[in-house]
Amino acid sequence: MSVSDMFIALQGVLTADQDIREEIRKVVQALEQTAREILTLLQGVHQGAGFQDIPKKCQKAREHFGTVRTQLESLKTKFPTDQYYRFHEHWRFVLQRLVFLAAFVVYLESETLVTREAVAEILGIEADRERGFHLDIEDYLSGVLTLASELARLAVNSVTAGDYSRPLRISTFINELDSGFRLLNLKNDSLRKRYDGLKYDVKKIEEVVYDLSIRGLNKEATVGEGEEK
Repeated sequence: MSVSDMFIALQGVLTADQDIREEIRKVVQALEQTAREILTLLQGVHQGAGFQDIPKKCQKAREHFGTVRTQLESLKTKFPTDQYYRFHEHWRFVLQRLVFLAAFVVYLESETLVTREAVAEILGIEADRERGFHLDIEDYLSGVLTLASELARLAVNSVTAGDYSRPLRISTFINELDSGFRLLNLKNDSLRKRYDGLKYDVKKIEEVVYDLSIRGLNKEATVGEGEEK
């Protein structure tokens, strides 16, 4: 084979790779659009009237996740099944955003932390990497850290809306989350930096709870919860 033929063959490989990446990008763009629609829907909970509509907003969000599952099914067909990590950077960020959105929906519904397996089910993908297109553990953890920031914001807006018990519950949840992350030995630089931001979320929520305490509103919230029960 001549040098020219060698490089023609190499160009064929490069072209095939570029074609795969372009097909992946098209699906990822559609996923990003759906993620924006879900985020826009859920952002409504931060508004005063949004607290009464949380169940309805969560239901609509779950309907949008049906579109996400369809788009991810399409994405799976765009590259060889054994080359997940070769192309992973194309969908990593949107997958992390979708993890956050799924985790936010589950938290709003039940005030619990969604498991990686449950997120994978919501997205219609695998939790086990041996079974194909899956939810990478670090992508899951990144999405959970984004949830922490969103809940810190929700704690502040809850007070504005006159909901004084929610920040107390968020504080308990975030402290448990922080304790969980402390058990991990994070090697990923990006993920470790994201985790460093969790302490600011914890501090922000603690300030909200402290403000409620000095104003005597935490007692009112506790009484209110007792009456509801």
